[in-house]
Amino acid sequence: MSYVDEMIQRAVNKNPGEPEFHQAVREVLDSLRPVIDRDEDMYRRDAILERLTEPDRVISFRVPWINDKGHVKVNRGYRVQFSSAIGPYKGGLRFHPSVNQGIVKFLGFEQIFKNALTGLPIGGGKGGSDFDPKGKSDREVMAFCQSFMSELYRHIGANIDVPAGDIGVGGREVGYLYGQFKRLTGRYEGVLTGKGLTFGGSLVRTEATGYGLIYITEEMLRDHDMTMSGKTVVVSGSGNVATYAVERAQHFGAKVVAMSDSNGYVYDPKGIQVDVVKEIKEKRRGRIKEYVDAVPTAKYTEGKGVWSIPCDIALPCATQNELTLDDIRTLKDNGCFAVAEGANMPVTQEATDFILENKMLFLPGKASNAGGVTTSALEMTQNSERVYWSFEKTDSRLKEIMVNIYAQISTAAKEYGVEDNFVIGANIAAFKKVSDAMHSQGVV
Repeated sequence: MSYVDEMIQRAVNKNPGEPEFHQAVREVLDSLRPVIDRDEDMYRRDAILERLTEPDRVISFRVPWINDKGHVKVNRGYRVQFSSAIGPYKGGLRFHPSVNQGIVKFLGFEQIFKNALTGLPIGGGKGGSDFDPKGKSDREVMAFCQSFMSELYRHIGANIDVPAGDIGVGGREVGYLYGQFKRLTGRYEGVLTGKGLTFGGSLVRTEATGYGLIYITEEMLRDHDMTMSGKTVVVSGSGNVATYAVERAQHFGAKVVAMSDSNGYVYDPKGIQVDVVKEIKEKRRGRIKEYVDAVPTAKYTEGKGVWSIPCDIALPCATQNELTLDDIRTLKDNGCFAVAEGANMPVTQEATDFILENKMLFLPGKASNAGGVTTSALEMTQNSERVYWSFEKTDSRLKEIMVNIYAQISTAAKEYGVEDNFVIGANIAAFKKVSDAMHSQGVV
């Protein structure tokens, strides 16, 4: 049995009941075969894949808090510190009922490679809780965040592990978390990113993942003698990633005709009015169905089905495994030729295989979703220097890094004889950087 196959089987056997983690390991290791096969004895001797698929540590803890009725509630918190080979652990916190150890490990494993592609000195980590902030009062969210941080603070630091936001963790939650960290430690440092602008946050952080997604998608299209101008786009989700992907896609001349949330999707043939979405989602914390109240010519449909709408480019920006094999077949039949992941692993493995087999253009999340962590790292830089960059400077650096990520993954794909297979290109480019650092630092 090959070293890669052994390590895939090992990951499955040692991590039972964690299908998302198995999926992530299988996808990455399968694509690394051309690299590993060139010097399998060396990689096997130094146990590079064993060390890469085993987190440095997994932290799990109880989070008790009191709701507005005076009842005690208990959730579970996690932080997985996966690899610090190229820098301090870096990755978001996700507050969502679906969060469990397997999902956090899958996200942390992906983060290793995503962070390596940025070219910035940050390692891979992830965390979160099965707490659901939806429907909770500000006081309840604050109570939970303070309890969560009362344990997490022991394990993080500006040069150790720097969490950020993710699904369910926005500016409000980061603010409460940071306030409690400062209260417990007495330190004012860049230990969290996504902070408010008045206490060390960075401009462009809110827009970063969505903007970055469009910058790298536009670069891919340009490399294939196209642009986003005049293209029809469908976006899933309606959080920060989706909203600002819509905004930047429109800036490049695309027409975005659909968005969704967990209840249903809205179709606006004239083009989504992003200001209306911001009003609903950012100010009122409402549902996407409210869009039709402001835009009566749009249509809302309950349930799944956003991928049934014809488009040229599909941008899945909601959650993992949301775009299935049936969905991608429908998209292709309706004329879609490009897919770029805005969320973490939103396309199932079967759908990814179909995309690659049918020569559709495809950007994997570890490349196309890297805008958020890129700007988080730029926030760390600003905090360390005690400076505050303009929107234009930060946005320019973000765009520069996303364009460079595309260059890395495209070059790696060509070097290993799989031109335009950016899944393999992204994994190889990131792996070579991380494994080189691991070799240099010895067995640690």
